[in-house]
Amino acid sequence: MARVTLVEVFNHRITQKYLQRSGIHHAVTVAENALQLAVKADVSQDLATKSALLHDMGHYEWYRDGKWDYEEYRKHDIHAIKGAERAHKLLIRLGEDRLVAKKVSLAVLLHTDSYLPFELNDKRTDLQDVVAEADALDEQPGGKHHYKEMDPSEAVRRLHVLDAEIGRISYKADH
Repeated sequence: MARVTLVEVFNHRITQKYLQRSGIHHAVTVAENALQLAVKADVSQDLATKSALLHDMGHYEWYRDGKWDYEEYRKHDIHAIKGAERAHKLLIRLGEDRLVAKKVSLAVLLHTDSYLPFELNDKRTDLQDVVAEADALDEQPGGKHHYKEMDPSEAVRRLHVLDAEIGRISYKADH
């Protein structure tokens, strides 16, 4: 089975819809962070970057009196649950291996514990830790990291670079 690339994932209409909400810049930056962390942790770069790219696709907007209300959003946040479901469906539609889709969706689900009544410290797999750390590296107070702008063509260019690097690393490992 051929690897589904990050560019293919990004270009799908479902990804486009949900990354507009959570921020293309943030998603791509977290995927770049995840590649570096995955290499250091000896974790699948393919799984780490896909999980990182899709980690916030469950975000929704929470407005009060016509203004974004970050505190209200945090109180009612279930983005990781919605994102895990959306990521799994998307990857299956793209023809991704079912085990890959499952691992990615679990990493999306567990990239944060903001929706849980307990912390996930020491309960995540290495892949899930990589995605959580990659996300944390780009976070800014008040959710400002979700509002950084990036043109979709720039995102595709950067994701092509990641896809090439993952292919190069995989080739080296296989030979």
